[in-house]
Amino acid sequence: MTVDLTAAVGFMAGHARTLDRHRLNLILGQGDRAAACAAVDGYRNPDGGYGWGLEPDLRSATSQPGGALHAFEAFADIGTPTPRAVELCDWLQTNSLAGGGLPFAFPIADPAGCAPFWVSADPSAPSLQITSIVCAAAARVAEFDEAVAEHPWFASAVRYCLDAIDGADSLHALELAFALQFLDAVHRNSPEASSLVSTLGSRIPADGLVHVDGGAEGEFMRPLDFSPLPGGPTRALFDASVIESELSALAARQHGDGGWAVDFDSYSPVAALEWRGHATVQAVWLLKRNGVICKRFSRQIGTRYSLGTSSSFVFQG
Repeated sequence: MTVDLTAAVGFMAGHARTLDRHRLNLILGQGDRAAACAAVDGYRNPDGGYGWGLEPDLRSATSQPGGALHAFEAFADIGTPTPRAVELCDWLQTNSLAGGGLPFAFPIADPAGCAPFWVSADPSAPSLQITSIVCAAAARVAEFDEAVAEHPWFASAVRYCLDAIDGADSLHALELAFALQFLDAVHRNSPEASSLVSTLGSRIPADGLVHVDGGAEGEFMRPLDFSPLPGGPTRALFDASVIESELSALAARQHGDGGWAVDFDSYSPVAALEWRGHATVQAVWLLKRNGVICKRFSRQIGTRYSLGTSSSFVFQG
């Protein structure tokens, strides 16, 4: 079993958005932060929000919470404070609902190429699903950007998510995964997070597979969707062997063309391709953050590395 980083970079060159190519290079230690910032700017609106298909299944030009999620992902990969992150927090503060929650989507007047669940969203109802995953991404930025960490939007959104999770009787698979990612991201500054993780964890089977109701037939939330990173309270929900197996399975899902794919439906031809670029970035990021791709190897693009058999998953060149 191998992960071919050269093939992954080649796949991105032939198939992915410029932004995702920059993100992958940054993850591999070779990127240009200024160029990545410029690439994110291509999706920015004058109001400080993001649209224009930054969320691949949301092609609308309008600023949307889904666009904010992917902008924060990029800012986290860039890894240094940028005024754009604070401006995005300003936009989120202006457009949050009473109580700190975000609607799943705002009204969409240009729905061509948009998934129906975005178009039909109620802009007056707060969504734990979107608010929690936007907060989780923002928390990655807040680790190195004090202005984001101390922004009033972030504080109010975190409080909304904690209260909504505590009061939730049932959660859709995506809500469950995003809520757990959020709790992992904020647990150091939110004492109640660990107990909420334990409560939500009781809803996940031992194998960590939860089917996405209403999604594609083979669409599941998996252990790495619930606990993508080591070191947080969500890792205690799974046996080490489960995480190890999932990391091996993720590495094995690299296609012959070098890229990864998603298991959910896309709603336009361009989205189907863009999701593969995003999935490839996500796969390499997860493998690196979990110690499968070592930093010293990620700089040596041009070599094919085999997975070791130990639980540390160190590449052997």
